[in-house]
Amino acid sequence: MDPDKKTVLVTGAAGFIGSHLSDALVAKGYNLIGVDNLQTGFLKNLEYAYNFDNFKFIKADVNNFNEISPIFYTFKPNFVYHYSATVGVKRTLEKPSEVLNDIDGIKNILLLSKSTSLEKVLFSSSSEVYGEPVTLPQNESTTPLNSRLPYAVVKNLGEVFLKTYQKEHNLNYTIFRFFNTFGPRQSENFVISKFIKSALKNEPITLYGDGTQTRTFIYIQDNINVTVQAIENSLFNNQTINIGSEKEITVKELAEKIILLTNSKSQITYLPALKEGDMTRRQPNTKLMQELTKNKLTDFEEGLKKTIEYFISH
Repeated sequence: MDPDKKTVLVTGAAGFIGSHLSDALVAKGYNLIGVDNLQTGFLKNLEYAYNFDNFKFIKADVNNFNEISPIFYTFKPNFVYHYSATVGVKRTLEKPSEVLNDIDGIKNILLLSKSTSLEKVLFSSSSEVYGEPVTLPQNESTTPLNSRLPYAVVKNLGEVFLKTYQKEHNLNYTIFRFFNTFGPRQSENFVISKFIKSALKNEPITLYGDGTQTRTFIYIQDNINVTVQAIENSLFNNQTINIGSEKEITVKELAEKIILLTNSKSQITYLPALKEGDMTRRQPNTKLMQELTKNKLTDFEEGLKKTIEYFISH
């Protein structure tokens, strides 16, 4: 660790987005402390980061104050990316108590952050907070947050905690509302990786409902390019930013595109629509995000090809 460099703590560092973020931060020279309980993350995701002397991984549960507090007081981070969370639609619907436990993690991070010389907390919220769309595109400041699912409620509560701590303790934050992000290392609990894995095995690709629900997808590297800028240039202090693409595609069209790109013999099958958690449309207003990066977003099909190549080789 270089004492002249700033230190960043990433919770959920062994997860999909957290590991790519860790790669970017260590490559930029930050002292990086990666924390994960490895419940849904994997150490193999951090193989690149382990090549750097400025990286240290600690297995710990951020929801347990006694495990996370020594890490704060030992390394005294300048920035914290709090990405640790229970994820996956099926998992969060079947085990809502695990989701509610994440409230402890949010409180622990903020209690420790206000007690140290932290510059900013960066929080991974979610497009789920918007619930069923009232207006499109979904805007950070004007679109109502109407989801009542535990995962979305906890993310919304996290946002409220951050705003409260800023007001009462002058603790700076940036909230990222992530829309669907995809790419290498993503677990098969998410739609694109799940479809790709089925297509590569020529297995049926299952859709819930009629497949006309729409989503937007942003490639992982675009997500990282934006979120790193929030500390590189001290941008968007105490603001909320949608992170995603505005280009919609139906789930059925997505399945068809993946079948085509993989030369798969998979057939599309249909199951009854989910009773909850499967919104008809999602589309972010990304005007603020575009101010964070001047780079053009990765073409969706190009991102799919890179992701397919990854799963073929892994």
